[in-house]
Amino acid sequence: MKKPFLIAEIAQAHNGSFKKALDYINALAKTGVDAIKFQTHIADAESSVHEPFRVRFSDDKTRFAYWKRMEFSLEQWQELKQACDEQDVEFMSSPFSNAAVDLLEKIGVKRYKIGSGEVNNFLLLKKISQTGKPIILSSGMSSYEELDKTVNFLHQQNVDFSILQCTTSYPTKPEHYGLNIIQELKARYGVKVGFSDHSAKIETCIAATALGAEILEFHAVLDRKNDGGPDALSSLEMEEITTLVEQVKTIYTAQQNKVDKRDNSHFTELKGIFEKSLSINKDLPARHLLQFEDLEAKKPKNYGIDAAQFERVIGKKLSNSMKKWDFLNENDLMHE
Repeated sequence: MKKPFLIAEIAQAHNGSFKKALDYINALAKTGVDAIKFQTHIADAESSVHEPFRVRFSDDKTRFAYWKRMEFSLEQWQELKQACDEQDVEFMSSPFSNAAVDLLEKIGVKRYKIGSGEVNNFLLLKKISQTGKPIILSSGMSSYEELDKTVNFLHQQNVDFSILQCTTSYPTKPEHYGLNIIQELKARYGVKVGFSDHSAKIETCIAATALGAEILEFHAVLDRKNDGGPDALSSLEMEEITTLVEQVKTIYTAQQNKVDKRDNSHFTELKGIFEKSLSINKDLPARHLLQFEDLEAKKPKNYGIDAAQFERVIGKKLSNSMKKWDFLNENDLMHE
């Protein structure tokens, strides 16, 4: 198992500003993520004036007009990719039309991320499959019945793909994370599985990592409270992402170093310090019949009878008088 691949999604957080898109790349490159992902929208190819808003968050008259405003030119996309290349972070973008795939092929991408709304878009999946590049598939709005059909289609295309557990809810509440789905997807499809998060909480991806996610995707925002856009409240800020990157590395290190609970030999010295010996908790005369109430356990180990053996001394007589807090040893017992 490789270290989880971390994808920070800018999506439309740039709000159509090319300069802000560059600012996002510069900020995210410092966090240690593996890839920075955009969304490539070509309004004429993917939408129409009839498309409704999911969330009314802008002054655009139509959703189509919003997508139009989110477009970048080929030259701008090339500059964004170059900015990622220069900072040694992978440029990614989700296409939402065949035309967007053509554009991304001109830019040069290593792989394609498919948004939850495109899982049943076999036309787009066919187009991407023809590139021969790997696919990361979000499963947000899909039932297993739908996923089965998509997975079968991708197998027919002989394309390498992975699947992300995703809940299309912004922000996602804990009861809807679906962390249990990670292992279900692995068992059902036998492919690499990850987690796409919209919770705006670090612990969600940490939990997903511990549960076997090999890809982590999350939305990024510079300022959750003041930046606009449909995903701001579902995103992580830069400091949080930096923390997440470090914590994922920690979890991965733990996963790669399995502990053998059958062998505790390396604790021998510590056991001698922390484990305890039996002692007497009051002054007792010789020939006293020891009771449970007479006993205490004190550190360190091996200064008296092991505390784990207390039951065998109960009912035994003392061979000599003992002072409060003395360690109890074998020669302090009468063996009749």
